[in-house]
Amino acid sequence: MDNIRAVIFDLGRVLIDFDYLSGVKRISRFCDKTPQEITSLFFNSPLTNSFEEGKISPGIFFKEVKTVLGLRIGFKEFLPIWNEIFYMTEENKKTFHLAGDLKNNYKLALLSNVNILHLDYIKKEFPVFDIFDPILASCELGLIKPDYRIYQQAINALECQPAEIFYTDDREELIDAAKKFGLRGFVYKGFEQLKYDLISCGVKSN
Repeated sequence: MDNIRAVIFDLGRVLIDFDYLSGVKRISRFCDKTPQEITSLFFNSPLTNSFEEGKISPGIFFKEVKTVLGLRIGFKEFLPIWNEIFYMTEENKKTFHLAGDLKNNYKLALLSNVNILHLDYIKKEFPVFDIFDPILASCELGLIKPDYRIYQQAINALECQPAEIFYTDDREELIDAAKKFGLRGFVYKGFEQLKYDLISCGVKSN
């Protein structure tokens, strides 16, 4: 069926990569917690989810992190450690260029679970946002995937029917949630697989 009118990309591990372990190792020098304890706090914890939803400020987030971990550094020292985990691989760059090619014929959106500190840092350091409109960031919407309401926000912003939207994300559970909502979802497994998935839905790049 050649009825795709819009394409939604996830951000992390699709257009840009990250190495949380590097940040965890740097943080571990300034507290007495194990890397496993630090990882548990930073990733998929209620605190981090609240931060990604935009429900707490960076200052409150850092205060909680400092208390729980017993950090021996201030916010100024914490910020680059928290942010400097991102990089672009050649695979990311090819995917980004493919997205740019699609922009001529399709609406192009970015949908990401991301906190405001990471969002601002990536906007400043990496040229991945300019081709997307709308940019749907969890911290600005007050919702995180797989909440069905964030997919509804994307559908409304693109002014398309769910079946007219191709969506790629690296996390299978997020794709499954979107597919239940009617989007044409595909797990991102690299540039070549993405090209195949797009073609299978009749999406043509230049």
